[in-house]
Parts: sequence; C-alpha cells; structure tokens
Amino acid sequence: MTHPFLAALERRVLLADGALGTLLRDQGVPTSACLDEQNLSNPELVQGIHQEYLTAGAEIVETNTFGANRLRLRSFGLADKAAEINARGVALAREATRDCGHQAFVAGALGPIGVGLASGGDVTLKQAHRAFLEQAQALLEAGVDLILLETFPTLAETREAVLAVREAADDIPLLAQLTFQRDGRTWTGEEPAEVARELHNVGADIVGVNCVPGPQAALDIIEEMSRATKVKLSAQPNAGHPRVAERDVSYPVTPRVFAEYVPRLAAAGCVIVGGCCGTTPEHVAAMSEALLAKPSAEQDETAAATQSEPIALWSPPDELAPEEATLREKLAAGRFVISVEIDPPRGLNPRRALRGAARLKLAGVDCINVGDSPMARVRMSPYAMAVLFRQQLGLETIVHVTTRDRNLLAIQADLLGAHVLGLHNVLCLRGDVPSGSGYARAVGVWDVTPVGLLRVLKGLNEGIDWAGNPMAQPTSFFVAAAANPTAPSLDAELKLLRRKVEAGADFIMTQAIYDHEAMERFLKRASRYNVPILLGIMPLHSERHAEFIHNELAGVVVPDAIRQRMREAGDEGVAAGLAIARETIAAARGGIQGVYLIPSFGRYDTTAELIEELKGEDQER
Repeated sequence: MTHPFLAALERRVLLADGALGTLLRDQGVPTSACLDEQNLSNPELVQGIHQEYLTAGAEIVETNTFGANRLRLRSFGLADKAAEINARGVALAREATRDCGHQAFVAGALGPIGVGLASGGDVTLKQAHRAFLEQAQALLEAGVDLILLETFPTLAETREAVLAVREAADDIPLLAQLTFQRDGRTWTGEEPAEVARELHNVGADIVGVNCVPGPQAALDIIEEMSRATKVKLSAQPNAGHPRVAERDVSYPVTPRVFAEYVPRLAAAGCVIVGGCCGTTPEHVAAMSEALLAKPSAEQDETAAATQSEPIALWSPPDELAPEEATLREKLAAGRFVISVEIDPPRGLNPRRALRGAARLKLAGVDCINVGDSPMARVRMSPYAMAVLFRQQLGLETIVHVTTRDRNLLAIQADLLGAHVLGLHNVLCLRGDVPSGSGYARAVGVWDVTPVGLLRVLKGLNEGIDWAGNPMAQPTSFFVAAAANPTAPSLDAELKLLRRKVEAGADFIMTQAIYDHEAMERFLKRASRYNVPILLGIMPLHSERHAEFIHNELAGVVVPDAIRQRMREAGDEGVAAGLAIARETIAAARGGIQGVYLIPSFGRYDTTAELIEELKGEDQER
C-alpha cells in the first residue's frame, strides 16, 4: 500500500513551509541560544510559527529539530536531551496541524552533524551514522509522516544520513536535500546530477536542494537533476543573499518573485516547493496562490501533455537524454558493465587515445581504465588523461593508482585533487618495478602496499587522512582491488584478496585470464566476498602475442591448448583471439558482473566490435 504522503505527491505538487530559524530569531531568540531547545523552553513560540505557515497554505510542516542530533547538541550541553527535544518537536508540529483546515504532513527535520565533518573536527562518518540513526529513531517513534534531510553540504554525509534513516525504517518517505555552492556543486565538488542519482540509488524517495541563494539558483540545480534521473525533486531556496545593516539582517527576494518561480520549478520536475532562510509565511502564502492559480497558456500546453500524470510536468527532449548512471550505480543495480583500458600517451599528444575512446563510447563502453605509467615507463599523468576523457567525451574513468612513485603525502594530495576534478573510481596497484629503458636507477617508493592504499582511501572516505587528522569533508571514492586468478598459489592470492576487501575494496578487477579451469576455481572461491568482479580479458592477436603474454607478462598463464589454437589460426589470429575472448566471457557469465577489456597495440576498433556484441547479448537477455 502506498504511503499517504507519497500518494499525495502523485496527485499534486505539495507546498512546504518556510524558514523556522529566521522567525525564531526575529521573535527574540538569542543568536547564542540553541534553536532546537526552544521546543522545551519556548513551545508556544515554536507551535505558533508552525500555525502561521499552515494558515498560509503549507501542506508540509517541518519539526524544529534541524540541529537536534546528539553531536550537535553536545556543544550546548544538551546531548542527553536529544530524544526529548526531538519528541517534543514532533508533538508541537502535530498539534499545529490538527486545526489547520487542510491535509498537512509532519516532516521530521534532520540536519547535518554541523561539527567535525563539515568544519574540520574529529567526527567520523561512523559516528555521524550513529547520531543520525539515533535522531531518526526518535523522530519515527514520535510519529512523523516523513523524514526530511536538509542543508547537507556533501554527498558523503547525506548518503550516510540516508543509510541511517533506512536502517531505522525502510518504508518511511525520505526527502534528502543538499545545499550547493555558487558554482552549482557541493562542498566536495559533486554535481547535481551525480547527487540525485546517488541518493536515489541508496534509498531517498525525493531528492532536492535547499538553502541556496534564491529560486533561480534552485531552478538551475533542479534542471540538472531532472535531466539525469526520474527521481521526484524538491526545492526550498533562501530568499536571496542575506543583507546585514547595523546588525539587522534582511533578505531581498520578495514573496512575489517566489510565486513567479513556482510554476517554473514544477515544470522542471519539482513535486515539493517551499522556502528556507529568509522566507516567511508571506512567501508561503504567495506560493500557495501560485499553485492554486489557473496556469498560463504556456503552462496549459505543458499540463495538457501530462494530464494522466499531473506531477510529471517535464521530460527531457531527445537532444537532452538522461545521463548514464555511474559505475557505482550500475554495479549496485546488478548491470553487466564493460571497462576498457587506454594508456595515456608517452608524449604530449593525447589525440590517439581520445579518438580510440570516442570509438569505444559509440560502441557502448561504460568506463575507461587509465593506466599509471605501466611497465614503469613514463607516460602522461593518468589524472590528466582521465580529466580529458571526462571533459571532452563525457566518459567515466577508473584511474590506476600505484604506490610505486609517490610517498604517502603525495598519494593523498593527488587523490584529493582527483576527487575535486570528478575522478572518483580508483584501482589500487603496486606498480611495476622501475627497470630498463633508462629508468633502472629510478627508486620505487612503496610507502604502502595496495592493501595500505585501500586503507588510505577508506580513511579519506571517512573524513580522515592516513595520520588520523580530520579533513574538512570526506571523499566518496569507489575503489577496486586487483586479483590474479592464475597466481602461482591460489590460496595465497585469495588470502590477500580477503585482506583487500576487508580494507575497503568495493569491487575486484582481475588480470587477463585464458585458463577456464583456473578461472572457475577462482570465481567460485572469490564469490564468498560478495563484491562485484570484473574479469580481465586481453584478446590475443597472433601466436607471437600469445607466447609473449605467457612468457613475459608476469602472473598471466596462456594454456598450451590456447597457444596451439593461435598457432593454427595463422593469419586469422585476430578472429581466433576474439573467439577465445567471447568463449571466456561466456564461461564466466554466472560469476562476474562485468569485463575489463585490455586491448593490445591500440586495437580499439576490434575492441569496439566486441563491446557491441556484448551489449547486444545483454539486450537479448
């Protein structure tokens, strides 16, 4: 049975209330006081503000519990009153709705931790999760209709809050709203499209934006989200940038302007509109009138096309097809993914790599693996090459990060820079030993092993560096571990792989495999770790190529039967190699969630043909 709140969203756009903190301050609550504690010491004031918004037409009223998590209340000496403050906040909002004269829902407001994660303190994501879970349970026990996460500054913290709420209850409607900077990104650089997809994927029913400086800023973000996902959207912007004159704070955006933006926000996909800092009951009343008003001729045309689905007021035109889901989302959804390795150039010209990647994109590749000076030979930085793939072709990448060339400081600095540039997928590797080609005197650093690198990344995702120092914001890396199905000792390889998974590996990428029996043994035993596996496939081209891989590529075994087959293929070596690759993928299908194609000698056209065949098979399935 559909929850009444979600059912209401299917019928109409709902109007949320406006700023609570602004009105509490305007009515005399000192700036040094805890606003959430007013539920206990000044309940009539809090309930009166709720009633003002409901009288103005609000259909969603937020509890005065935005900062009522244990960690945030601790700075006021109120941590032990967290449950009481939350319960009382729900009771005051519920009492206000009883006589409002229309259907109204109570949203349990839950804000970010406010200390540690966002301000460089010592709070970890695990501690934040526990605080979110405790507050969510208190709000649920008090009887809220939905949980509203609002004003979250980063995707990582919001994700943790969503997971905590879903741990408390998997059926409560959940609205997750972030605030964005002037560049339209979160504090940690995530774009609105990524935010909407990720939060919907982990359990949010509605995703949106609040506490941005005005309705136009909110509209820009909502339009980006709506192009990327079908998730329901919400917007509660501020009434502009606050203006301070002789300690008096005012907001410039008027109720009339908010009313003008209501149909535009609805047309962009919002099913909830409301206000945040600086908005008042007057703003809410103006928005209510706009929702009730007869639409203009232009709006009539939009509505006429969607009469059977009143809230589906916008769908992307053909030239603005929704962006692809991320690698993380595809694997979480159980989709079969294809990644292809493309090494950066040895000089300054990336044209060939970009041309090859463009061909692979047309074939349907999901992402590109970017090597980190493989074979210990100097190539362009993998981070620079990955940014070019992302910016010029819109391709997602998996960046190889070796522990060979950088000490712990440089590794972390590069990773943080990569994250800001939107490079979130990483494959952890040791790196080939520097030797030959003039680099025998180069010194490998290896401050950490690949297991150590996984722990570095896990720490960054929790908001701490290797030394245990807190960062201003946590990262959200999606991390792969390498494995070799034909290692000399499978027991030792699986023991190492277990350590990698325990250290934080999200998925596994294997070395190239040609031995089906060894592959089956590996996949059967590796399945116990319950992480997706992408099987390494390097199509053979000739007898010489097969012999080189078997004899000179460390750790990779090409069985006698495969090498004999390549000898017999003669001039048809490429076709034979592709046939072997297809057979290997088919034999592994039940135990893998994707393939990691490693083309040799830049044979991207052949690789593209294989991708098109695999994609066609998936569609037939």
